[in-house]
Amino acid sequence: MSRVALLAEKMNHHPEWFNVYNKVQVTLTTHDCGGLSKRDVKMAKFIDKISLSM
Repeated sequence: MSRVALLAEKMNHHPEWFNVYNKVQVTLTTHDCGGLSKRDVKMAKFIDKISLSM
């Protein structure tokens, strides 16, 4: 979560997430465009990449 938070801050793009016990649920959406944006896709790819390294 820390790594994602750092990228989110850098991108000025903040996902909605919930952390309960050992599970994290992340929702990526851009309210300005009413759906997914290129920033959401970039964030999703980053999350996928770092999750594989754990």
